[in-house]
Amino acid sequence: MNERVALTLRDGIADVRLNRPDKMNALDPDMFVALLDVGEALARDKDVRAVVLSGEGRAFCAGLDMQTFERLGNGETLGSDPDGPFSARLTARTHGIANAAQRVVTIWRDMPVPVIAAVHGVAFGGGLQIALGADVRIVAPDARFSVMEIKWGIVPDMAGILLMRELARPDIVRELTYTGRQFSGEEAVHLGMATRTHADPHAAAVELARTIAAQSPDAIRAAKRLLNMPNHDPAAVLLAESTEAERVMGRPNQMEAVHANMERRPPLFRPAEPV
Repeated sequence: MNERVALTLRDGIADVRLNRPDKMNALDPDMFVALLDVGEALARDKDVRAVVLSGEGRAFCAGLDMQTFERLGNGETLGSDPDGPFSARLTARTHGIANAAQRVVTIWRDMPVPVIAAVHGVAFGGGLQIALGADVRIVAPDARFSVMEIKWGIVPDMAGILLMRELARPDIVRELTYTGRQFSGEEAVHLGMATRTHADPHAAAVELARTIAAQSPDAIRAAKRLLNMPNHDPAAVLLAESTEAERVMGRPNQMEAVHANMERRPPLFRPAEPV
């Protein structure tokens, strides 16, 4: 869809790769636009059952590139189109509750199907925030992470504050944000910022995506809607569980899951039904 992002669709799995390997997939305006375009297209695709998000070359993403950083430091906007969402002020809510740069991250969290980030090399600054938007993060043991914004005298501003506080203890989030120190993939798992390590994160992510893609797409999408709900209202969560259960029970894909299990054969699911 754009030279900055490579997309392959096969067997219900969308393999999305940041594709600027000569710059360690550093974020420039074209990368921001490409990630948003690809994310929006996949969110509309009823045949997609899981997404793998990774980076080409030596790294997942090194964060904002220096040329873009200098532009922003000079008071310029991220986008070149004066009427585009990336040219608006950061405080402008161009995408619901988010601005365009935040949406580059939250679109993966809001994706109707699970997203697995496969992280190798580095995930610094904005790159880490993109990885945080995934449901699951499989990381190389020696991958390096950093909430690097403090190094440049700024703060995480691509939904990182929101997402880190869901994953790690408050004191850990504060220490990483205040210092910008680097930490390994193994430590990321220990801190709660990653799911598990693997020597080949992309292969492990694809294997997990295949497992997810083999389940009922209606049930998977319903489960993600439930898991994305905030926990502060138990009554709303309990009611939503019941609503989603009623929505999927007795539908063709749920009946196919039952029959396939009873007949000991692989299920043949239909595309997800509209909600």
